Amino acid sequence: MLKIHAAEKFQGEISVPGDKSISHRAIMLGALAKGKTTITNFLLGEDCLATVDCFKKLGTQIEVGDRITVKGLGLSGFKAPQDTLYVGNSGTTIRILSGILAGQPFTTEITGDASIQKRPMKRIIDPLAQMGAIISGKKEGEQIYPPLRISGGKLRPITYKTPVASAQVKSAVLLAGLFAEGTTGVLEPEYSRDHTERMLKYFGARVRIEEKNIYVNGGPKLTAKEVDIPGDISSAAYFLVAAAIIPGAEIVIRDIGLNPTRTGILEVLRRMGAKVEVFDEEIISGEPRGTIRVQGPGSRVQKIKIGGELIPRLIDEIPIITVLATQAEGQTVISDAKELRVKESDRIAAMCSELNKMGAKITPTEDGMIINGPTPLKGSTAQSYGDHRIAMSLAIAGLIADGETIIQDTECINTSFPGFSKLLEGLAR
Repeated sequence: MLKIHAAEKFQGEISVPGDKSISHRAIMLGALAKGKTTITNFLLGEDCLATVDCFKKLGTQIEVGDRITVKGLGLSGFKAPQDTLYVGNSGTTIRILSGILAGQPFTTEITGDASIQKRPMKRIIDPLAQMGAIISGKKEGEQIYPPLRISGGKLRPITYKTPVASAQVKSAVLLAGLFAEGTTGVLEPEYSRDHTERMLKYFGARVRIEEKNIYVNGGPKLTAKEVDIPGDISSAAYFLVAAAIIPGAEIVIRDIGLNPTRTGILEVLRRMGAKVEVFDEEIISGEPRGTIRVQGPGSRVQKIKIGGELIPRLIDEIPIITVLATQAEGQTVISDAKELRVKESDRIAAMCSELNKMGAKITPTEDGMIINGPTPLKGSTAQSYGDHRIAMSLAIAGLIADGETIIQDTECINTSFPGFSKLLEGLAR
C-alpha cells in the first residue's frame, strides 16, 4: 500500500533502474552466445529475475550481483528443464522465451501467475507453429492461454506479417529464426521497439532491416559481450510527467535510454507544452542514451491526439499519459491502443475507473480513451489491479490531488521499479 499527499514542490536530479526490456534480452542473448557475457545496470526487478531463473533451469550458469555474468551455452547447449518454467508476472519472458524454446530438441512446459494465465498467446503460437514447433495451451474459444507446452526442434524459416505492431511477437519469431536454416523475416504494420534487433547485431547475428521489415539469418555464431544497460525511459516517464504538471517543478534524469522506438513520451510532452531538453547523448552497447530535463510549461499543458504509429513508441506510458491529460486544457483523445486491454490488467478500464473516482472526466473507448480537462483531482482509495504501471501512475495522480490518496496492492511495483516509492518521496517534499 502507498499513501500519497499533494506535493508542494517536485525537484531533483536522479537516475532510474536499468531498462526492463533490454535486461530481459541481455540474459537471453548472453545465454545464446558462446563465452561470458557481463551485464551492468541490470534491472533487479521480479520480471527480469524470472527470466534469470528460467535460463538457470535450462542449464545456463548465471551469477547475480552488482554485475550479472552469464556463461553462454550457444544455440545448441540448453538442457531440458526438470521442472516447469515459471515466469511470474512477466509477459515479456513467456512470449520471447517461447521463440527460443521452439528451437530446442525437447519439450518444455512454461507458465506464470494468475495474470499471465489470462494473457493471450495465440499471437506467438501461430508463427512459431508455422516454423514447425508444436505448442499447446489452455484453449478458450479462439484464444490460447498459458500454461504452454512447447515441443521444439529443427525449424523452417518463414516471413511473417504481424497483425499488430508487437515487439514481443517480433522478438519471438526472430529468436526462433536463429534455429532455422535460411532467412526469417518479420513484417510489421508499424515499427515496434527494436531492442532485439539491436542486440542481435551487437552479439554478431546477421540482421537486415528494410523499413518496417526485419530479417535474421539462421545459425549465427553469437559471441559474448559486455552489456551496459541504460535507465528505463518507461520508469522515468512517471517523474517526467510529474514535472510537467506540478507548478514550479523540474526534474533531471541521467543515463536514460533514448532509443527512438521508445521516446514517444518525450514527443507527447513537447506537443503538450512542457519544456523538454535532451543532452549528453551517446551510444553504448548498441543503444542510445542521454540526460533528460523536464519543466512544466508555466501554465496548463494542452490537449493532444495520440494514435497511429506513435502508439507502439509509448504503449507502456499511456497510463501515465492519461494522468497528464487530466490536467490539459481541452479534450485529449487516445486511440489505436486496444493492446492495453490485454496487458497485466485492462489498462483502459483501470485508468478510467480509478481516475474518475478522483474527479477526472474520462470516457473509455474500445481502443483508447477520451479525457476532458483540466479537472482538479481529489484523494481517493485506489486499486492497482496488480499492475505496476497502474500503481505508479496513480501515485503521480496523488501528487496533484487534494487530500490523501491510498493505493492498494502496490507490491506489483517491484516487477519493474524496486525503490520507486522511496525515490518519489525524496523528490516530492
